[in-house]
Amino acid sequence: MENLAPPLDWSLIDTVLLDMDGTLLDLRFDNWFWQEYLPALWADRAGMSLASALQVLSPRFEAAKGTLEWYCIDFWSRELDLDVRAIKHAVREQVAWIPGAEALLQRLRQVGKRMVLVTNAHPETLAIKDSQVDLIGHLHAVYSTHPFGAPKEAAAFWPAFHHAEPFDPARTLFVDDSLPVLTAARDYGIRWLRAVRRPDSGLPARAVGDFPSIETVAELIV
Repeated sequence: MENLAPPLDWSLIDTVLLDMDGTLLDLRFDNWFWQEYLPALWADRAGMSLASALQVLSPRFEAAKGTLEWYCIDFWSRELDLDVRAIKHAVREQVAWIPGAEALLQRLRQVGKRMVLVTNAHPETLAIKDSQVDLIGHLHAVYSTHPFGAPKEAAAFWPAFHHAEPFDPARTLFVDDSLPVLTAARDYGIRWLRAVRRPDSGLPARAVGDFPSIETVAELIV
């Protein structure tokens, strides 16, 4: 049974840390891009079927998970010999908000909460997505993990991030769809956590273990 989240006591929260893909933006774009669109381009260039290409690429993708390389378009451009930046820019029209996410940010601003984006996405990926949905304009601060040299899953990220963005862990809410990331945030001492069960609008909700969960951030609108 999912650990459905009780209502938050917003009087005890000053700062809201928010993931990007799967939390504010629909993960459907990234799943399509990395699981279908880019492998098809690579397969065409390599002169092989999509199924054969996926057999080659899937282990390479799997090996990079949990590292900054997994999120780095420069790394994958070199690995795949494709201009991932240009390809992603060309299909940016498919980037979209999670339903209710933009309304949540507008409401949090109205009630005086500090909103901070914390994403593993490469800075240029962030810029491409921002050019489509004007994400940055809704937030007080935006951080990619790449300048910190460690992803959110890594314990080393959190003290470095905390130094750059002062916040009280006891009065901070962090929302993400990644269980390893949420585990690292919990280990660092962030009190209020919410796991997103449905980061991809095209897929059913999934299990998130013992974390207090929401289907989407629309449930947080106060």
